[in-house]
Amino acid sequence: MADVEHVPVLQHEAVAALSIAPDAVIVDGTFGRGGHARAILAALGKRGRLIASDRDPAAEAAAAHIRDPRFTFRRAWFSELPEALAALGLAQVDGVLLDLGVSSPQLDDPSRGFSYRSDGPLDMRMDPERGESAADYIARADVRELTEVIRNYGEERFAQSVARAIAAARAHARIATTGQLASIVAKSVGARTRGDWRQDPAARTFQALRIFVNRELIELSFALPGVTALLKPGARLAVISFHSLEDRLVKRFFAWASQPFGGDPRAARLPLRQSELPAAPFAHVARAVKPSAAEIERNPRSRSAILRVAERGTAPLPAEWPAHWEAA
Repeated sequence: MADVEHVPVLQHEAVAALSIAPDAVIVDGTFGRGGHARAILAALGKRGRLIASDRDPAAEAAAAHIRDPRFTFRRAWFSELPEALAALGLAQVDGVLLDLGVSSPQLDDPSRGFSYRSDGPLDMRMDPERGESAADYIARADVRELTEVIRNYGEERFAQSVARAIAAARAHARIATTGQLASIVAKSVGARTRGDWRQDPAARTFQALRIFVNRELIELSFALPGVTALLKPGARLAVISFHSLEDRLVKRFFAWASQPFGGDPRAARLPLRQSELPAAPFAHVARAVKPSAAEIERNPRSRSAILRVAERGTAPLPAEWPAHWEAA
């Protein structure tokens, strides 16, 4: 049975931002449980087409319940999106939506191991058929690596204390469940002030491990230039992020791609007038959008969401794009 519990965040705003024409070809790069996909299908005409993808097998199962000839689903990671579309004979599309983060069904299913609120296997993989689980990772990583992952991906100021506590605990027994890990983190953090008493002590560590295990930021860094190359002039890319690391990456990419020469600082030293510079590959569309107070009240998990939108121009893309834009 299709999952009906997931509430899509910024659904109306995201679909409106794509400016969908009746005969458009749209890509939903993070199908989840299909909330945005169904809204996109409702906006398309009879000749429109929606290609959806996701790495989660549960998302693939949910997609099977959409019986619409305009709809196609492909199981793929972000980095595989260009190849997935090429296999469907699509060289360009009219819009792409990326809804990042973890869906409510993933968080609420203890067997997936994403949540510190309920006990379950410490897995955390969005694609449980590929890569190593969080349990396998923390069983092999040394204290230094654990500290860096928890600090960099969780923005946890007590990262070293948490990493040492994990190492000490695993010396006695394998850390195999979310309950075990949450307890270890809570004891290592203790009653030290965080500045936000609403947040569970384990939240940042769980976020860090989930991001690392799923290569979330790496996959996003591939997805942004990869899908941009697929956009027709005038097509839009809409991205919903849920934490500062994702949003920073999206914001930096849009800013970089909205400058001539892809933001290459050498362009500023050329003896050219501004009018002589080539057009930028991208243009920002309005300001970042956040959920309304009413949406946050209906769905508290939406409170950290940010929607950013950019429109493809006619300028060619830099050949070296994937190699250096993150450092811009």
